[in-house]
Amino acid sequence: MAGLGHRQDRGVMLPPLDEIDGFMVRPGFYNSEGAVPTARGVSFTIHSVGATGCTLLLFRPQEKEPYARLKYPEAYHIGNTFAMLVFGLKIDEFEYAFQLDGPYDESRGLLFDKNNVLLDPFAKAVTGQRPESDEGFVYHARVVENNFDWGKMTFPEIPAEDLIIYETHVRGFSKDASSGVTAGGTFEGLRQKIPYLKDLGVNAIELLPIFEFDEMESARVVDGVQLYNYWGYNTVSFFAPNTSYSSVVEHNHEGDELKLLISELKANGMEVILDVVFNHTAEGNENGPCFSFKGIDNNIYYMLTPDGHYYNFSGCGNAMNCNHPIMRKFIIDCLRYW
Repeated sequence: MAGLGHRQDRGVMLPPLDEIDGFMVRPGFYNSEGAVPTARGVSFTIHSVGATGCTLLLFRPQEKEPYARLKYPEAYHIGNTFAMLVFGLKIDEFEYAFQLDGPYDESRGLLFDKNNVLLDPFAKAVTGQRPESDEGFVYHARVVENNFDWGKMTFPEIPAEDLIIYETHVRGFSKDASSGVTAGGTFEGLRQKIPYLKDLGVNAIELLPIFEFDEMESARVVDGVQLYNYWGYNTVSFFAPNTSYSSVVEHNHEGDELKLLISELKANGMEVILDVVFNHTAEGNENGPCFSFKGIDNNIYYMLTPDGHYYNFSGCGNAMNCNHPIMRKFIIDCLRYW
């Protein structure tokens, strides 16, 4: 999990230039993605071809209403990019989201709504699962401190023809008490089973989807048993590990437990392969929610019919427009990050 690492000196020489609702700000990092912590605050960047305006929402942790709404000045909108550095923010004291304004025309695939609360597509952490009974639920993002110590970790670099791959589901692998672990159904539970995997002669682990996904999608009761979305093939956030796969609360350090798992697998001579899902998202079709891509550039991120409906080649409600250069770049950025 690469990307912009933790640098305490980033932005230390940049002075504030404007004030918005009591917050000192300046243009942010236009060539970055999402939220980037600096020595003096946090830079928030989002790209949209069709948006005419952008507002940054700041929330106290686990609160539904924002304590600040900072509209990007026109001068902070260059090309298709909105970027603003907000001074004085401490990453453990807030969550964030965006609102984008622009034209609304379903027949053209334009779904801009300045009242929609949108999740950052490049969020490194999402605030949690959607409650089944909360119709007004919206996703927030957290800023992650990327300072995990990988030590002298090396890559096994096992030739493909020599791989002995064990495909598994993070939750299902150790959820049952028979696994004998202390944190069943989590990254930690899987880590505790490394000796077992070694005994099997395995030298590569393939993990079914571990990106943040909507476990409440299609939740239902069948024969008195509560069922949820188990497999994870309905991604909410492509850069964030699934929060419910962690055995501990990792606020602002989301992914550390996963990184420890990967580090120890590598130390034991095992490759790690991720099953990823780029052909559709959890936003579904016209009847699905609008919490991220739909509200940012719906007609770019998704394949649409001439009258603005969703092609459903995936069988899951929508199909990502992977032929578009913006979507291709998003996929490549994501693969490089992981």
